This record gives sequence, structure tokens and C-alpha cells, in this order.
Amino acid sequence: MIDTADNSLATSTASYPIVVRDLGHWFGEDEARKQVLFDLDFAVDAGKLTVLMGASGSGKTTLLTLMGCLRRVEQGSVMLLGSELHGASEPTLVEKRRHLGFIFQAHNLHDSLTAMQNVRMGLEVHGERAMAHWQDAAAHLLSALGLQERLDYLPAKLSGGQKQRVAVARALVGNPDIVFADEPTAALDKDTGAVVVHMLKQLGRERGTTTVMVTHDNRILELADRIITLEDGRIVDDLRRP
Repeated sequence: MIDTADNSLATSTASYPIVVRDLGHWFGEDEARKQVLFDLDFAVDAGKLTVLMGASGSGKTTLLTLMGCLRRVEQGSVMLLGSELHGASEPTLVEKRRHLGFIFQAHNLHDSLTAMQNVRMGLEVHGERAMAHWQDAAAHLLSALGLQERLDYLPAKLSGGQKQRVAVARALVGNPDIVFADEPTAALDKDTGAVVVHMLKQLGRERGTTTVMVTHDNRILELADRIITLEDGRIVDDLRRP
């Protein structure tokens, strides 16, 4: 739950990139309708790595997609970068997504595009100015992730872990304010997983990038600034690290 010492109702939501209040969510219709999130309250600290934990079905990914404008908020409030998502118009949601980066376990690369071209797609929503130096930006990130020899490879020529690294680069190339990640290191080896997490931590320190991540990876838990544990749609533990 929200720590009232730090996150009282009087506290300006501008202090936090994400503020969740009384959030509930359901799936299904009529008799099959089932509540999956119950009255969640918390605020996400800017520039930090916040991890969502819990067993399968606990509501982690649903919560992530609600905060990331990928599902409609039905009950309660989600303030994202100063804007209310409950009842927000589609243009508002589209504008907010431009400030977000997404990394999912399924890399979702375009098979007909090279690694460089797939990363380029992360800049297309930012207009011509961002696209002016896309090749340098894409090559820099891919090289930082150990893919400097595979910039022009199609996904079919890449391993599962290499595809995931391309997906990470695509999410980060636009310098997002917030990165939402769902099991981003599941397909990565130990060393590459560490590179990705340390990169996210560095972005937090240097640019104020906020990361919210669903994971069961103990390597990431050791690096998290905060661990929120969900069980059956409710927050059962909220651990902050100094």
C-alpha cells in the first residue's frame, strides 16, 4: 500500500511518474465476470527500478498493461506522467504511449526487417527530428548489447536471446520516460540479462528513466530498488531498498 509518510493524498502526483489509487479490474462478462485486481494503491518512484512479483495469475501483467495504456482503466485511478488514464481519450493514450518503452517476453520483431530496422521502429512515433540520427542511435544500443556483428541480420538469423536484445534496444532507443518490462530477461543468459538490467539502472541514474518490471529472475531482484508482491490481485508486500 502507499506509504502515507511519503505518498499522502495531499502529495502532488507530479512527484511520481505513476500513481495508482483504488484500482480494480475484471475479465469476462456476466456470470463469467471475474475480478482480478482489488483496490490497489501505490506510487512509483521516479528513476527507480520497481519489480512486480507474484505467482502466475496474481495480476502482475494486467497491472503492467493498465499502467502502460495497453488496457482501459475500469475502476479507480491511474495517473501516468500527470494525466489521468481512467476515461482518457484515445488521443491522450496515444500521446502518453510516446513516452513509454515496452519490453515483453515475446520479442515481437518484424521478420522482414533487420536488427537495425527493427530498432528504428522505436523512433518512428517521435517524428522527423528523432529519426535524423536513427542509424547512430540504433547501432550504439545494439552494440552495447553485444550485437555489433549482427546489425544487418534478419530475425530468422538470430537466436532467441539475440532477438530479445533487439527488442530491448527498440524499447530504449527513444529515451522513454518509463520502461514497462514483462519478464524481459527470460530468454537471456546470465551475462546479457545483467547487461540489460544495469543499462536500465544507468538510465535511471543519468536520465531519470523509471522502470517497472514483472520478473521471477532472482538476479534482477537483487538489483531492484523496490519489490511489490501481488497475490490474488492484492498487494501483500512492498519492500523498498535504500
